[in-house]
Amino acid sequence: MNRATIFSLVCALALLGVVGCAGSARQLDGPVTEDLFADDTPAPRAGLPKLTAESTLDDYVQYAALNNPALAAAFNRWKADLQQIPQVTALPDPRFTYQYYIQRVETRTGSQRQMLSLSQTFPWFGKLELRSRAAEQEANAAYQRFRQAELKAFQQVKNAYSEYYYLAKAVGITKQNAKLLKHIESIARIRYKTAAASHPDVVRVQIEMAKLTDQIATLQQLQAPTAARLNATLNRPLDTPVITPNELTGGAIDLSSLDELLEKNNPELAELDRQIAAEKSKIELARKNYYPDVTLGMSYIDTASSTGGRSPNGDGDDPVIAMVSINLPIWREKLDAGLRQAKFRRSAAVQSRAARLNSLRADLKLVAYRYSDAERKIALYRDTLLPKARQAMSATEAAYRNGTGGFLDLIDAQRVLLEFEMNLHRGIADRVQRLAELERLTGVKGG
Repeated sequence: MNRATIFSLVCALALLGVVGCAGSARQLDGPVTEDLFADDTPAPRAGLPKLTAESTLDDYVQYAALNNPALAAAFNRWKADLQQIPQVTALPDPRFTYQYYIQRVETRTGSQRQMLSLSQTFPWFGKLELRSRAAEQEANAAYQRFRQAELKAFQQVKNAYSEYYYLAKAVGITKQNAKLLKHIESIARIRYKTAAASHPDVVRVQIEMAKLTDQIATLQQLQAPTAARLNATLNRPLDTPVITPNELTGGAIDLSSLDELLEKNNPELAELDRQIAAEKSKIELARKNYYPDVTLGMSYIDTASSTGGRSPNGDGDDPVIAMVSINLPIWREKLDAGLRQAKFRRSAAVQSRAARLNSLRADLKLVAYRYSDAERKIALYRDTLLPKARQAMSATEAAYRNGTGGFLDLIDAQRVLLEFEMNLHRGIADRVQRLAELERLTGVKGG
């Protein structure tokens, strides 16, 4: 092999290396960090915040953000889709071919013994860029699915946490009412002994107390599965004790801008937008398939010196052959079908977005109504009904003691007071739950 041949092959290899690097030069936005839950058996991560009696709802949400396995799965799927970008933007692998002549080819300058070839295919202009755009948009869609998983996990935490708050308050209120009934029973017994009341009054109180005891048992039994639901979202053992929150506070959201926030920030709509953009790039890529790809190559033939004592010009020289080839995209039916397929997929994505937008708008209006209704009920029970119910209870009890009021009026006043107290905390829990749902729909955390 002479120096010119060696130099030619080295140049060819260098050229392919440079082109290959250029084709894969597009990098991701940053290095992939340590994968969440890389093990086969996910376990709670180290360094998680400790949840104490002083922990707020936001602390529970932050804990879920760091430890929820469904959220980690969506995160890793997004990272996996990002790795598709450098794969589709790289050139096809170069091809090296070695041929050994079992029966040597005799030529004037000597017999040809073996051939080495190196080739590289270059897609038609713009194909790699379109593949990159499509892959980027699909990765962006995966990121929006990660956002959906995040908002869903946060909503699950807030729903379970607020429901646990309500149950704890309901148990406490019902126990307080049981004590009140015990007090009423003592009054009824005293009046019965003095013949100021009948024995059925005492029996009625005992019936009401039995009903409250059953209600307390029901509420307490419901606390365990509610705590298990919260622990499942936090990725903790299901029987981990949950500290009862003393207060339940949430943010607020501007109801007048909900439609705008939905259009702008909803991750489901954003995902569909990315899919539409990806399908648009695939349509352009399908059009590019009508053009051929180009393959450049170079071959080297190892040639022995001539025999028979002859010394022709170029005796023993090793030929170097440059090669250019293209594929012939002649099967138009296949290419046309590919283009139609890409167009249909984009149309389907556009229609899917329109359908989903209609559904989300309807959901948003219903949730906004329920959120407003919860706020209205909180104000009604806290500022108006509960103070009046307490006044009515005190007045009815005093009247019963004095013999000017009926026993049934006293029992009704107690029932109304219990109902109003329960409804107040039901409204507080409902408000937090509806706010969490609005946050999921609008993609914006309430302030």
